[in-house]
Amino acid sequence: MNSTLSPTTTASVPAAPTQAPVTSHGPVPPVPSIHVRAVITWLAIFPLVTVGMMVVAPLTEGWHLVLRALVLTLVVVPVAVYVVLPRLFAGYGALLRRRNSRKTR
Repeated sequence: MNSTLSPTTTASVPAAPTQAPVTSHGPVPPVPSIHVRAVITWLAIFPLVTVGMMVVAPLTEGWHLVLRALVLTLVVVPVAVYVVLPRLFAGYGALLRRRNSRKTR
């Protein structure tokens, strides 16, 4: 017998979960919309770039603009991705949980 599926054979598809996954910390919140993610990312990047420009400007005064941007992004992007954004998303999740707990009362 051939173990491959013929074009007319349908494979069984597992049913989609009907409830949100639950972890030891409680139910997993839904993924924020792309618009919320964009705003949260901007809230992380804008202050970091502003402060970074003020700090880096005196040190890189005679450098080419592209080189200054490279140095700035080498610092800002990892700080945003590994430090600031996880905290902002955790805060957003806590805000949603608090808002949802008030609605269920």
